[in-house]
Amino acid sequence: MIRKLSILVLSLAALAPAFAMDAARSEAKQVIALQNGETLYVFKDGLMAKESKFGSVTHLSKGQVVQTADGKSITTMGNEVARLSSLLNKGHGN
Repeated sequence: MIRKLSILVLSLAALAPAFAMDAARSEAKQVIALQNGETLYVFKDGLMAKESKFGSVTHLSKGQVVQTADGKSITTMGNEVARLSSLLNKGHGN
């Protein structure tokens, strides 16, 4: 009984980051993989935010050129650090 309960708890804990990522991905119009393992989120209003390969939100300068995983260049618009941080942390609060 205790073993089944601990398996259930571990399974639910593993799903928590997936739900947080779903919030960010569903809010974004487009999610683009970048060359260095980072992820660029393009929101419906055209503004953008960048997530590092470690899952933290990183600063994005307006007009910065980033390389996609397939080698294309994108010029960024905006720096939506707070928006992406909020979406990634959704569901992790007490």
